[in-house]
Order: sequence, then structure tokens, then C-alpha cells
Amino acid sequence: MSEIYFDESLIFTDIDVNSREELLRTMATNLFRKGLVKESFIDAVIEREKTFATGLPTNGISVAIPHTDSEHVNKKAISVAILKEPVKFGVMGEIGAETPVQIVFMLAIDKKDSHLVVLQKLMEIFQNDEELQFLIVEENKTNIKKRLIKHLQII
Repeated sequence: MSEIYFDESLIFTDIDVNSREELLRTMATNLFRKGLVKESFIDAVIEREKTFATGLPTNGISVAIPHTDSEHVNKKAISVAILKEPVKFGVMGEIGAETPVQIVFMLAIDKKDSHLVVLQKLMEIFQNDEELQFLIVEENKTNIKKRLIKHLQII
């Protein structure tokens, strides 16, 4: 997991957006501007979310893990957004169901199978209400980065 790019520039705190698409476009464009993904990633991640929803309702704070095909990725990376107000995402595996998402982990994964390891680590965070609450209230991007690196074991 040490090859995953993740720093403060990929963390959005208290972001204020009006829609899921606006959020995804903002996050994906940031990844593109840093050279981590191809320009095609932007539209691909938005379109994939329409077809294969990634919202996950949890006990208190719903999360989403948008991603798309590895062909759009230059370098493996994770971007995180903590929203000021929740935005509706479709629920993974439930057609027509929606959940108000407040934390988004956008994955740019460059190999087909490597996303499984990342997803397993993220699921551990999603099942920990204390960790989700920390992400919601913490404003310091360095503290968020350190906490996530600890859990995701990114060096």
C-alpha cells in the first residue's frame, strides 16, 4: 500500500457542494490537475457512479467510495472529502435507494485487483463510528492525513 499517493492537497474539509456530480467533478479535477489521473477519469467516475452507486449507509454517517476503471489512472491515489452538508448518493447494490453521504473517499486505482486491499482497509474505518466522527469534526488536514495513514497503512 506504500505506493498510494495521499497528501493534504487531496483532502477537502467542510466542502460545500450542491450535488453529487459537483462533488465528484471537483475531486476528480483536483486529481487530474496533480497528474494522478487522465482527464478521462473526470467523466468516467461521474458516469460510473450513475450506473454503479457507491454510497454506503452506516450507523450514523454515510460514506461513498467512487472510483472507475484503471485505464483512467496514472498513479494510485486516494482523495477524501468531508462535506459541510450531506449529498445524496445511490446506495451500493440497491437500485433506486439513496443515502445522505457526508464523507467521500475517491479511489484512483491503477491495477484491477489492488482496489480490494484498499476497500478492506476502508471498511474497517467505515465500521468504526469513532473514526467517522473524528473525520467529520477535525478541520486540520494534517491530522486527518495522519489518522487515515495509520488505518490504511500508507507510508
